[in-house]
Amino acid sequence: MKNLASITEITMNDESSNPNSTEPSFLKRLVRAFSANPTSSDEVADMLRSAENESIIDAGALQIMEGALKVSDLQAREIMIPRSQMKFIEADLSLEEILNTVIQSQHSRFPVVGESSDDIQGILLAKELLPLVLSGKDSFDLKSLLRPANIIPESKRINILLQEFREQRYHMAIVVDEYGGVSGLLTIEDVLEEIVGEIEDETDEHEPEQIRKLGDNLYSVEAITEIADFNEYFDVGLPDDDFDTVGGIVVHALGRLPKVAEKTSIGNFDFTVLAADKRKVTLLQVSKTI
Repeated sequence: MKNLASITEITMNDESSNPNSTEPSFLKRLVRAFSANPTSSDEVADMLRSAENESIIDAGALQIMEGALKVSDLQAREIMIPRSQMKFIEADLSLEEILNTVIQSQHSRFPVVGESSDDIQGILLAKELLPLVLSGKDSFDLKSLLRPANIIPESKRINILLQEFREQRYHMAIVVDEYGGVSGLLTIEDVLEEIVGEIEDETDEHEPEQIRKLGDNLYSVEAITEIADFNEYFDVGLPDDDFDTVGGIVVHALGRLPKVAEKTSIGNFDFTVLAADKRKVTLLQVSKTI
């Protein structure tokens, strides 16, 4: 490969052979944009933006290149789907219950858990349930359908994970903390979206707002709402050191899994449980005390 000086010389010779040309050639503009040797990813990003300004690359290519640079500096904990938003399938569920979960969530892969959400027994692919349409539910054996779960630490670098996704041909990784507890999950789509931007298909729907105003000083709040988002919406500072979601701090305040219509107060807010099942709180009514 010719070095930069050689490329510059060729470019200048090319332009001198066309004295009537008033526009710098593509190669000349490329040399200008990359004339210095970068010493950091920030300098590379600046050079790429200069190339976009010089119309050497378009905005779409710049976004992908910047995304690739960003991914090289990220760790799993920074882009994972948090545990509070994961869709688990419990190993003792019936086929009908599993199918309801698959249909409602519309995901293609599910972590299957045993006695707790930290007891990952494997990954279920929704497509593995299709043969049951022909063979009947009598042949259903969840354990035989499971694939091994790929476990990674929170500190796993995303560029290395993407390489493993490609080489080992798996699409989901379970993220665990330093104590071995499940803290979230990552899919290959999550990684690619960090590079190319949001990927949507024809089945994707716009998610409803997690905080909705119902009336004067009255709101409905999804229990999975991140405390940081709650704080930003109401301009407050509820602590998020021990819990990630609003549902988590409500359960902690009550000391147990609450029932519908139970109430508690946290800071300057009154919380009422609007919806819950035997495993979690799903919807809260919130009012701010004055």
